[in-house]
Amino acid sequence: MDDDTPRLIDGPHRAPATLLLAHGAGAPMDSPFMAAIATGLAACGWRVVRFEFPYMAKSRLSGQRRAPDPLPRLLECFRQQALLELENESGCPIVLGGKSLGGRVASLLLDGLAAERPGRAEVLCGLCLGYPFHPPGRPEQLRTEHLHGLHTPTLILQGERDSFGKRDEVEGYSLSRAIELAWIPAGDHSFKPTRSSGRTEEGNRALAIAACDQFIRQQLTRHPG
Repeated sequence: MDDDTPRLIDGPHRAPATLLLAHGAGAPMDSPFMAAIATGLAACGWRVVRFEFPYMAKSRLSGQRRAPDPLPRLLECFRQQALLELENESGCPIVLGGKSLGGRVASLLLDGLAAERPGRAEVLCGLCLGYPFHPPGRPEQLRTEHLHGLHTPTLILQGERDSFGKRDEVEGYSLSRAIELAWIPAGDHSFKPTRSSGRTEEGNRALAIAACDQFIRQQLTRHPG
């Protein structure tokens, strides 16, 4: 399958699993957040593949900010990247994940790709780093319909004060039992804490990396392949 989508790869060539990690709506695959998560998980022994959606790749070339592509195009781009990994000769399982928008797109693909299994590999689980449950200030516009019946194990890491879904809001939602929620203390949408919390941004990112690492290892133990 030919593909010229911009990609960055961290971690060993052969790993127990590959994490396909998509960026959020406003920042590219090499943003400080994405770089920290990717290199942190690579240091844990996972292969991490970052890629850019078409609108972000065009924005990088033009130097001008662009709005995200329509959802069908985002889904197709992510799906093609997943198929590239599923057909990889290594045959290792893959994890679909992303920050904000990227995590939402990943979650929409999980069950369908998990059922396809076009090669020796399989979709192991999902990771959402700051899920956009609703637009900031508009809690009535929920993006949770597909999360009610999700079957693929998924970890949602959410800052406690995330404007896209605060803890007191999200804990009242009806979500699938396949979804595990973990909270980043005093964190915003990018896990940055308040000064008064006594926590640091680096510390919160390290907490997120550790939670992701543990979750993936748990899924491998439950589904050794």
